[in-house]
Amino acid sequence: MNFKYNFWQTKFTKQLLSLLGLFILTASSLWAQPGGGIEMADKLREDGKIWVVVGVIVLIFIGIITYLIRLDRKISRLEKQVRKE
Repeated sequence: MNFKYNFWQTKFTKQLLSLLGLFILTASSLWAQPGGGIEMADKLREDGKIWVVVGVIVLIFIGIITYLIRLDRKISRLEKQVRKE
């Protein structure tokens, strides 16, 4: 049995290189932005409304995490029932 392990042809390596390429493309486009800043964010910071935005984002993430935890518990419970049967 003649099996050669080629690191560059593995699925993991291809995914890693794709992710690295995506990161480089995204980072380069972010670095190309003008240095003046974002007017909307500056305005929200001046008015003190940025904390409302941050709060809403935090609430959304808490909701998503809670949903995923509950879903995991339900799936675990169903898996235990299937194993018993």
